[in-house]
Amino acid sequence: MAVQQLNAPTRSQSGVPAPGSPVPATGVTHVRHRHVERFTVVGNHLTQHRELSLTAIGLGVHIQSLPDGAKIGIKALAERFAEGEIRIAAALRELERHGYLDRTRVRTASAHWVTRTVAYDAPPGLVPERKGRPPARPSGTPAPPPSLRPAQTAERPVPLAAPEQTPSPRPAPLPPPLPEPDRPEPARHRAATELLAGLRRHDARLLLSARDVARLAPAVSAWLERDVEPEAVRRTLTSLLPQDPIRRPAALLAHRLTELLPPPLPAAPAAPRVHPLRNCDSCDRAFRSEGPEDCPGCRKTRTP
Repeated sequence: MAVQQLNAPTRSQSGVPAPGSPVPATGVTHVRHRHVERFTVVGNHLTQHRELSLTAIGLGVHIQSLPDGAKIGIKALAERFAEGEIRIAAALRELERHGYLDRTRVRTASAHWVTRTVAYDAPPGLVPERKGRPPARPSGTPAPPPSLRPAQTAERPVPLAAPEQTPSPRPAPLPPPLPEPDRPEPARHRAATELLAGLRRHDARLLLSARDVARLAPAVSAWLERDVEPEAVRRTLTSLLPQDPIRRPAALLAHRLTELLPPPLPAAPAAPRVHPLRNCDSCDRAFRSEGPEDCPGCRKTRTP
């Protein structure tokens, strides 16, 4: 009994199953690691979602790992991943349909349209709040002042009254439709297409794709139909452009073609009727008259 016998098994290393622990015969065996930095907590309601595709689940986890202000547009994500814009756009629509994303179109003070996105770790109403804790605040929302925090006593905590719900922002109105001509004509449409394709000669930032030219050509035809000269249309589209880089030239041109569309010209007044020249039957003097008759001088001399 003088010699101490250590018969307890040694402690296994973190993440490695201990000798003799049950190992499943089939399926996955996890080797756990405790993260202390650069990690994200993701709910199983997303990672094991029954209706979301694998692309949407992976994209949802990636979005939750990003900081506030990160770019999650379709083009930015397509540069990061190899799935392509079509699959990424479909995955974003899935996340939006199931409540993980909220995307709204907002018009800025500089007349640009931008998409504002709110990402939810859990869709509203899916995960119930724990009893005795205030509702979770969106990221970036300041904490309530000390006077509104629940007071702690030795017996029980005082529950905090639910904060007032801020009204959700109204969805941004859709942009007005582009003007269209009343009577489409091939020649006028061709002139409108050439005008739009040549705008980059005046400003290299107004480089349009073939699809944008085809979409904006009817609007330019509506201007030409209202007797606006092509040079006047070009001057309206290219004058007073912003000094900053133009990220969406087609949207800028569509705004100007819609908001600055002039009204149709009023009907021209009828020209005054001019009588033809005739010769007087009495003195053969030329004068204007509707029919053959004497001139005013001869009629005056015959008047008693």
